[in-house]
Amino acid sequence: MRGAHIYILQCSDGSYYTGITRREPNERESEHNQGLDPTAWTFTRRPVRLVWSEYFERIDEAIATEQRIKGWSRAKKQALIRRDYDALPSLASRRRKSQP
Repeated sequence: MRGAHIYILQCSDGSYYTGITRREPNERESEHNQGLDPTAWTFTRRPVRLVWSEYFERIDEAIATEQRIKGWSRAKKQALIRRDYDALPSLASRRRKSQP
């Protein structure tokens, strides 16, 4: 079973788009920028820029990770993009809600 890349694009409006691909992430970045799909979320937010990607050997792990990242806050995504892995636990929404 082939793996996949998870990638994050920064859009022209400053928002982030998280996706998954079995090809190279820079190919997907190019396709998003070409506007091949007018119904795509990134279509009106071009140009986009690839800011983070990671390869997963197992497709099931890649899919689970993509879904998890999509649920993250902007601050947590920015920590991931910076590769500030130590900050990720403190940015978990459940931890913030439980703090006084």
